[in-house]
Amino acid sequence: MNELRQKLTDVLRESSNIVFFGGAGVSTASNIPDFRSANGLFHQKLHRTLSPEEMVSRTFYERYPEDFFDFYRNHLVYPQAQPNDCHKALARLEQMGRLSAVVTQNIDGLHQKAGSKVVYELHGSVLRNYCTRCHKFYGVDAILEACGVPRCECGGVIKPDVVLYEESLDDTVINNAVRAIMSADTLIVGGTSLIVYPAAGLIHYYRGKNLILINKSTTTADSEASLVIHEDIASVMKEAVDALEAEK
Repeated sequence: MNELRQKLTDVLRESSNIVFFGGAGVSTASNIPDFRSANGLFHQKLHRTLSPEEMVSRTFYERYPEDFFDFYRNHLVYPQAQPNDCHKALARLEQMGRLSAVVTQNIDGLHQKAGSKVVYELHGSVLRNYCTRCHKFYGVDAILEACGVPRCECGGVIKPDVVLYEESLDDTVINNAVRAIMSADTLIVGGTSLIVYPAAGLIHYYRGKNLILINKSTTTADSEASLVIHEDIASVMKEAVDALEAEK
């Protein structure tokens, strides 16, 4: 174990109220790419290049629903994905009574699949879908198995319960995430470049002692952190939690 990973283990040992705030980098080891890697898609029908942000905007969803769902199915839903070592390590920390909440920008549901119980999904989940007319709930298969725009038996559109660009985050989820971060003694920020707002701004509510950043590339908050690790988060978290459990 290198020095930085040992320091992380030491912080975990001394903490009793850890909150983890994560982004797309948490799920890349589960073979879920950052959807921005699809940048520059040429949309033949509109004769112009569209960014992924435009493709998952409220405007695009309303104006071009068939194209929206085609992009959504191909680039945001990964039904075969499984939790990786980071997801599993966080679930183990929660079971040990050290981690109180996971705040995630991801929509894949892998934290819950790994066993985490307290997860605040800032951008919703692909696993939840609902009819915009009668509000009937649907699982992800209703989206994946539909041809074109998924429709409810009542005729309404089945919309994924994800926050699109131009839509507001859920107030209840945001408030719960803020409370968790404000009360944490350690905040671990991982797998995120901290450029997507308003979610990235949540770390400014942290008032605790240990701000830890784990990301392959630098972030705007590196200078504020007490510990910065530019390594693979799945490997880092697994080794740190393994070492902690070995001390029992």
